[in-house]
Amino acid sequence: MTIASPSVIVFGSLHYDIMVHGPSRPRKGETVAGESWHPKCGGKGGNQAVSAAKTGIRTAMIGAVADDAFGRALAENLGRQGVDHRFVKVADDVGSGMSVAIFDSEGDYGAVIVSGSNLFLGQSDVDRAAELFSEQGVLVLQNEVPDLANVAAAKAMKAAGGRVILNAAPARDLSRSLCELVDVIVVNAIEAEQLTDVAVFDSLAGALDAARLLAQTYPAAVVTAGGEGLACATKSGKEFLIEAIKVRLVSTHGAGDEFTGVLAAEIARGTGMEDALRAANHAAAVLVSTPRETPFSS
Repeated sequence: MTIASPSVIVFGSLHYDIMVHGPSRPRKGETVAGESWHPKCGGKGGNQAVSAAKTGIRTAMIGAVADDAFGRALAENLGRQGVDHRFVKVADDVGSGMSVAIFDSEGDYGAVIVSGSNLFLGQSDVDRAAELFSEQGVLVLQNEVPDLANVAAAKAMKAAGGRVILNAAPARDLSRSLCELVDVIVVNAIEAEQLTDVAVFDSLAGALDAARLLAQTYPAAVVTAGGEGLACATKSGKEFLIEAIKVRLVSTHGAGDEFTGVLAAEIARGTGMEDALRAANHAAAVLVSTPRETPFSS
């Protein structure tokens, strides 16, 4: 039986996350008594694949885990969420990617990631998954795997006639080879400042200034500005601002991934950019205002 090519392919990271909740995040040298913790299957790539699949669109993940409990949990979660994970490989002699995220009482967080198996993605993984790439496809990339691996995946999608979305998170220097292959770049306020030296300060005016600079390099640039909303600028000169939907914040964790996954799904459906961004903005608002399960309390 031939399996139809997915509309969204996510090439990137899978992390097993440990989520810790406390009254505040510790300063250097400080120990803070936490309130609860829970595990979560994540990684920016994994989160974005699940978010796209939730919209009902065909979604596939290309990634790497290890032969350990974390890796098995990550692969099983993708399957439960309806993501095609045939091309998530099991890497040898390395642990699965993982992270620890610490949340404060206001719902903001800081995190530490250990990339592990995610650093073992490369050209061979793209070649193995060649059947996934198609003219109708949208490829989603992030910066939690090597740049050369992202370039290989982007080249494969562009050769097939598809489109490439780069969520440039966490921010890092990007190769010219990758930049030339990206159709849409998505960054938050911090990442935008690191890439453009424009201080966004969670303002739509700052976000638009940063988006304009990024649009000099990319066909379309999206800068999210936290609770203010987002700005988009294109190389062709189109610009627009979308205000955030006002909600009661529970947690910001995963908001950017939800936004990017839904954006990719809408673009793959043929939705225009402004409407696609509005759908992604709405999905992120729902996510940050929805209580998450925290089963292990002190």
